[in-house]
Amino acid sequence: MIEIMKYLKPYLWLVIVTISLVIVDSYVTLYLPDLMSQIVDRGIARGNVDYIWKVGAKMLLVSLVQVVAIVLMSFASSKSATCASRDIRNDLFKKIQSFSLAEIDKFSPASLITRTTNDITQVQQALIMIQRMVIRAPIIAVGSIVMAISKDAKLTMILLISVPIASLAMYLIFAKVMPLFKSMQKKIDRLNLVLRERITGIRVIRAFNKEEYEKERFEQANVDLTETALKVNRIGAIVFPIMTIIMNFTIVALIWFGAKQIDMGQLQVGTMMAVMQYVMQVLFSFIMISLIFVFLPRASVSAQRILEVLRTEPSIREPEQVEEPSGNGVVQFENVTFYYPGAKEPALSNVSFTAKNGQITAIIGNTGSGKTTILNLIMRFYDVTEGSVKIDGVDVRKIPLEKLRRLIGYAPQKPIIFSGTIAENIRFGRNELTDEDILRAAEIAQVTEFTQKLPEGLNAPVAQGGTNLSGGQKQRISIARAIAGKHRIYLFDDTFSALDFRTDAKIRSRLMRELKDATVIIVAQRVATIMHADQIIVLKDGRVEGVGRHEQLMRTCPVYSDIVLSQISEEEAVVGGEHNGK
Repeated sequence: MIEIMKYLKPYLWLVIVTISLVIVDSYVTLYLPDLMSQIVDRGIARGNVDYIWKVGAKMLLVSLVQVVAIVLMSFASSKSATCASRDIRNDLFKKIQSFSLAEIDKFSPASLITRTTNDITQVQQALIMIQRMVIRAPIIAVGSIVMAISKDAKLTMILLISVPIASLAMYLIFAKVMPLFKSMQKKIDRLNLVLRERITGIRVIRAFNKEEYEKERFEQANVDLTETALKVNRIGAIVFPIMTIIMNFTIVALIWFGAKQIDMGQLQVGTMMAVMQYVMQVLFSFIMISLIFVFLPRASVSAQRILEVLRTEPSIREPEQVEEPSGNGVVQFENVTFYYPGAKEPALSNVSFTAKNGQITAIIGNTGSGKTTILNLIMRFYDVTEGSVKIDGVDVRKIPLEKLRRLIGYAPQKPIIFSGTIAENIRFGRNELTDEDILRAAEIAQVTEFTQKLPEGLNAPVAQGGTNLSGGQKQRISIARAIAGKHRIYLFDDTFSALDFRTDAKIRSRLMRELKDATVIIVAQRVATIMHADQIIVLKDGRVEGVGRHEQLMRTCPVYSDIVLSQISEEEAVVGGEHNGK
């Protein structure tokens, strides 16, 4: 929490105002019992009505000051804590944005969402509590002890018994609660994970009629979290009764010994009442501190989880020695071997090839052969384990990330569609793109084929995740987004799989004409999509089994011919090869 509290530094003036008002509130709280004892001993006991009115008016005035101080203190502390949590949220979001896919996988999206929402909320509440209670409780406790001793030291000695008992109770509660809060935040992560999978996988769940199974999964995670939360609340619930019992026994003892002193003429009634109030304030301060010890551990766990993200350095960093490619976008893989984090087997082994500008390079292979991994390495979502990936002879690790990704137009395997309009999805925040650029990209990707039937055309609204679009429509929008900007390199990761053959052929035909000067790399499962490519790279289990044109690979690469013949007839394969040769 100390490190998290550094976020209050820009709002130091609000913190100072809060602390000043806390001191004013504490002073009034300590001053009122003294005024009350004066009214009883000097006013009521002596029948001095004027004195009662005089001191009573002073009590009303300082009470009014206290009310104003509390209102302003609440505003200042809430403002500073809210602004600090906003800054933490911004830093956390920026840090997550800088993460490579390895860090995202390490924390998991569900956990990162929890840390950005629930954990920051816990910290915000703690920052408010720290400014109010954590400062006020010790001031009241110490001040009340001093005031009680100044009134009657002998009667105050009872605190030597009640305070250690209260302190021991707080320690035991704190020791019990801390591990539960750590467990609780992990269970919130788990609940978010199950809920996220339930929502994003709704089609699969319904297709397999697994609604009841998912309900049970969610119920288990929910019950698990609830049971832990109940344990925490049960422990928190016993705090007040324990402190109340200690306080009541203390008050009984005070009345017992105080009455004896009054009977012997050693103590006045007003003084005993003041001492009683001060002792109660001491014990109330311990109740406040015990509540702090219940809530702060959870905030502390949340702060640790937030700092864990903020302290994590992304594995993909900006280069120290910057070089910028000046060619036409030639992509070279030189003896590339790559392991995913924690994997024992390489995803790619000794992969070498060159994708030239003005050519279409296709990548095909069995599932899990490393096709998408190659594109991830070009985009520098991961860094190679061995070897190098170069663009125009420059290692991608030496190219600034922003400039590297400006060189590339990318259409992912799973099209990501955002809420807004179709045109906004194609533009995707690139304000330099004109309406003509958007329309051109939409025509090439055959997006206009279905938007012409919509009343709003390209301005038709899109639901979150593109739920009001078909798979093929989403893929076409994804392709249009990739080609809307003018890039040297275009990567298409199996983005034609949901398209019918006619639309696939139309898009590829336009792409060949429009992107004739660029480097185009297409990952595909469907042979018909890539058999006319200038260069085909065949992968199997992360290794290159063949590189060449269709007709060449049909003769020399058994892996490729097996893939081809599993999808089309031998006659179609030969015809395709002859057409490719022409």
